[in-house]
Amino acid sequence: MNAARALVAAALLSGAVTGAYVTGRVTAQRTLVTPDEINTVEVTQKALQAVVRVDNRLQRERLQPGDDPIETGTGFFYKKDLIVTNYHVVQFQESLTVTLYNGRRIPARLEGVDPGIDIAILRVTGVTAPATLSFGSSARLIPGQKLLTIGTPLRIPNFVGTGVFSVAVSARDIPRSDGFANEVGQYIATTANIQQGNSGGPLLDSRGLVVGVADASAAPNGLVPGIIGIAVPGDLVKQSLDDLEKIGVPQRGTLGVTLVDLDSLDPALRQLAGLSSSEGALVDQVPAGTAAARAGLRGSLRNSKDQLLAPLGDIIVAVDGQRVRDSFDVIRLVAAKRPGQTVTLDVWRNKKRVAVKVTLLKRTLQ
Repeated sequence: MNAARALVAAALLSGAVTGAYVTGRVTAQRTLVTPDEINTVEVTQKALQAVVRVDNRLQRERLQPGDDPIETGTGFFYKKDLIVTNYHVVQFQESLTVTLYNGRRIPARLEGVDPGIDIAILRVTGVTAPATLSFGSSARLIPGQKLLTIGTPLRIPNFVGTGVFSVAVSARDIPRSDGFANEVGQYIATTANIQQGNSGGPLLDSRGLVVGVADASAAPNGLVPGIIGIAVPGDLVKQSLDDLEKIGVPQRGTLGVTLVDLDSLDPALRQLAGLSSSEGALVDQVPAGTAAARAGLRGSLRNSKDQLLAPLGDIIVAVDGQRVRDSFDVIRLVAAKRPGQTVTLDVWRNKKRVAVKVTLLKRTLQ
């Protein structure tokens, strides 16, 4: 703590002794007694103005009788007219509105999407962000470090939660059924509150910097509220936002192929291929012009009934020396790279292990 911050903290604490003090726009009466409480209040008061409620009026054809037509989540301004949120919050939107911290509602439109990490950008017009949030470094988080969330859980506005960073957890351990975020390698696990409605909100460190975007709540079943919050790492989000603004699509690595988990194949097919293990990912389709096609990766053949035929195509068993269990591993390991980088695939081809080097290509708009 530098001298200026030390003097501020001392002044605040001495104010607490006399019964009242002011920190920023907050006046506290005999409440804030520790530096940590003061920090929490200061970070919250600055960040609240940047956080918005996101309401997605769903397309009519997506609704069943009795369904709530409004999907509610959270977002935050990271630029004067741009808001980041989760893609799953704004999917199937008929119209979008955001509500500012002061209750003002304004229309928004989808500006960019990145389902691969469950992120979307919204643009608003006719209003300038009351405040914006900046990104910190999620890679530098330390277990036990304090984190804060601000969002709209259960549609409660401006809800603040605190907790700690617990661990970076493999995406494999966070099962999802929505098909999104299949390019997230690791999530942030936290004890800070993340419930339904928090999705897309900021996960803040004690400096008020965004180190993650709230994404889900880990719960034992659908009836029990989760006590473990799951967030997309801020470093990954920041990289995606930059790509979306400059290029229009994220630039994480991709082979451009379709994959089939080896353990889903008929054991007889695996035996014909000379494999004794069910670990690996079968290359199914290899579209022309993709990085995989340029590297000579071999796809599989299918009959008129869409059944795989022997001999099978290449089977990826390792990526840059790391053994893979299935397509889940392949996608995430390759996604950690950037266009222009080279990834080495160990593939099983004609009953032999072969190394194939693939130079990843820039993604383009479909």
